[in-house]
Amino acid sequence: MSKTTMPETPSVNLIGSGTDITGDIQSNGDFRIDGTLKGTIRSSGKVVVGSTGRVEGEIICQNADISGEVKAHLTVYELLSLKASAVVSGDILTNKLAIEPGAIFTGACTMGNHEAVNEKISYQAESISA
Repeated sequence: MSKTTMPETPSVNLIGSGTDITGDIQSNGDFRIDGTLKGTIRSSGKVVVGSTGRVEGEIICQNADISGEVKAHLTVYELLSLKASAVVSGDILTNKLAIEPGAIFTGACTMGNHEAVNEKISYQAESISA
C-alpha cells in the first residue's frame, strides 16, 4: 500500500489581540499580528500587522500589510502596503511601496528595483535562510 503525501503548505500564524510577546520569531508561513511583538520577525511569507497590532524591533519578510503601529526597521522583498490607519516609525527597505491616504510614516525609505536595494535585500535574505 502506497502512502499518499500531501504537499507541505506554509502555515498561517497569529498573535492575537491582548497577547504580548518579547523575542524573535522566524516563520516560513504567513504571520498576522493583532497583539504586541517586541523583537524581530523574519518570514518568507507575508506579515500583516492588524489595526490593533504593535511591533517594536525589526520586520523582514516577502510582503507586508501594515494597519497598526510599527516602530521598526522594515525590509520587505516585494510589496509593502501601509494602510490608512498605519503609524510607522523607522527605516524602510523595499522594492515596492503603497501608502494609503491617512497613513503616517516617519523615517527613511530606500525603494525600487535598483541594484543597491536588491543587493541589500539579497544579503538579508541569505541571513534568514542561514
